[in-house]
Amino acid sequence: MVRIIKATAVVVLTCLIAFGTKAAVYQLPADGSRLIGEPETYRVVQGDYFQQIAEYHNVGMLALIAANPQVDPFLPKEGSRLQLPTQMILPFAARTGIVINLSELRLYYFPPNEKLVYVFPIGIGRQGLSTPKAVSYIGEKRKDPTWYPPLEMRERYLEEKGVTLPAAVPAGENNPLGKFALRIGTSQYLIHGTNQRAGIGLRASSGCIRMYAQDIEWLYYNVRTNTPIRIVDQPIKMSYEESGDKLIEVHEPLSDSSVAELFNMELPAIQTFIGGSSSAKQQIEQLLKKPTGLVSKLKR
Repeated sequence: MVRIIKATAVVVLTCLIAFGTKAAVYQLPADGSRLIGEPETYRVVQGDYFQQIAEYHNVGMLALIAANPQVDPFLPKEGSRLQLPTQMILPFAARTGIVINLSELRLYYFPPNEKLVYVFPIGIGRQGLSTPKAVSYIGEKRKDPTWYPPLEMRERYLEEKGVTLPAAVPAGENNPLGKFALRIGTSQYLIHGTNQRAGIGLRASSGCIRMYAQDIEWLYYNVRTNTPIRIVDQPIKMSYEESGDKLIEVHEPLSDSSVAELFNMELPAIQTFIGGSSSAKQQIEQLLKKPTGLVSKLKR
């Protein structure tokens, strides 16, 4: 059961498992705004490490590293204050069904007839086995799925690792799909759980989309078949706010292109967004050099 706690700060957290991982639920902003959430911080205590912190706050591992580039992710200094990537700009896509933005390794779910959006960290395909962009739908839902490794995967594992994968792996602790899976259309790509929690928030899969066990379980029971899915790749997100503020959020791109090259590809739109502000241009140039994945307000 999901318990929603209303808050004036927009962000709402729902406690889903005893471990303490929390799925982020946000009130949808008014038309004309794309900003959700509030900036949050976390003070490191003895024994903390980034994977543990990311899982507890249900944010992606790479997102946490990008937001805190000065901190050692394996041995963060006790007492140091971390920026949590809990504020974001909605991707440029219809606010319906499931929207996945590959560059930020996040899945957004917009439930019908509710002014809410659920946001989850995900793992996606590693380089060379990228998760494809797509416009599709939830074609099938499976509980305790059997995993059928594709022939090309079995050949790759044998060649690269000397491992012979079976033709089928039944449900259980050795099944990399976890306990729940949602098929994207009629394709071989799934949104599923995992028996490798460390892969969430990373590019680590063979193309499918991984989620924490409690997150995919919630999605399984709350998302219907035929729910639309849009998979996009938007490393640079921008928003004009009603207050007059201009917001930007920059992530490392998935392709071999640098963020600066992507910036040049989208230059006309970005130039229009910046306007004539030289300080805003310098600010963006700095973000392109070191993307943080955090929302920044452009200087006027």
